Amino acid sequence: MDNPLTALPIEALRARRSVKWRQYDPDVLPLFVAEMDTPLAPPITTALTEAMSRGDTGYAHPGALREAFAGFAQRHFGWSPDPARMAVVPDVLRGISEVLKIVSTPGAGVVVNTPVYAPFHVMIPAAGRQVVESPLHREPNGTYRYDLEALDRDLAPAGVEVLLLCNPHNPTGLVLSAAELGTIAEIAQRHRVRLLVDEIHAPLTYPAHVHTAFATVPAEAAAESIIFASASKAFNLPGLKASLVIAGGDPAWARLAELPIEVSFGTGLPGVVAGEVAFLSCDDWLTALMRGLDHNRRLLADLLAEKLPGVGYVPPQATYLAWLDLRGLGLGDDPAQPLVEQGRVALSSGPTFGTPGLGHARLNFATSPTILAEAVRRMAAAVTGRRG
Repeated sequence: MDNPLTALPIEALRARRSVKWRQYDPDVLPLFVAEMDTPLAPPITTALTEAMSRGDTGYAHPGALREAFAGFAQRHFGWSPDPARMAVVPDVLRGISEVLKIVSTPGAGVVVNTPVYAPFHVMIPAAGRQVVESPLHREPNGTYRYDLEALDRDLAPAGVEVLLLCNPHNPTGLVLSAAELGTIAEIAQRHRVRLLVDEIHAPLTYPAHVHTAFATVPAEAAAESIIFASASKAFNLPGLKASLVIAGGDPAWARLAELPIEVSFGTGLPGVVAGEVAFLSCDDWLTALMRGLDHNRRLLADLLAEKLPGVGYVPPQATYLAWLDLRGLGLGDDPAQPLVEQGRVALSSGPTFGTPGLGHARLNFATSPTILAEAVRRMAAAVTGRRG
């Protein structure tokens, strides 16, 4: 199968009406929000076209989405979640927000491992809880790892009730090993902290690495955990609104069963239709996508080494997101701003990912190699222009 990332010319992409292609002026190359520059997988296009042709745009029924995900998880992760222990919600953020209200008390501390997905920093306070940063450890070579000793300290205070784990990690692309997950489970259990695990990027793990579903960890904390998954990132379906909240075991289901039924009402029927087909019939498309993304993550390293050697970048172990250390370029605490203004390249603002994000930016490389190369060329020209 051909590389989906090279299937669409930029003129076709600019005709899209999504946030990625409409938020900035037409001359800006948008590499910020997590949308991919791909067509839909053909089976998804067929299913959605058939649904639209019969006017199937009513309120969402979960259909076979839960069973389809269970089969996908078994094939890809060796995990067999129980479809009867899943809830369908519009998206992962809404699911996390609603679950936080069930499993924690107002004002409770929610630990996140920064730099971490920017919307967490908005969604947690909106749910009436407090963000507690537990920064990842950064090695001298730029690689990240979980600081388990620091995590142990950060989960200890009485007001901390939840650890919101992002695995694979956004934005660093770090993939936790089974042993690390086991240790995290033990720490959480010791402090009686509930684990919520965002695994939305799990299908985007590169072949040299292995995603371990948290619910497979042999620990009491895993049985009490609640996991969040969706086809939206791996199959480019974020606007269709269908995600899953999954109980790690029976103890978690006892709490998840308290999820108000109205939470599911925002789920989109096209999202359910597309998600079913994605999980059931699009493995070949996903394999082709991963080959293209693997090429791009390495290409980005080469381009930066050639044109912007002062940028720190370690190719991610998963996701299509690059976490760039731009502190050596003299662009200030939020380098995404001068890069969009002077380079006409839109990246995600690093400081929105937490305190360790100062001087950083996130770049989405799920695009064509041609666009990626032009983006780095523009970034280099902007830096040179500022210095000149």
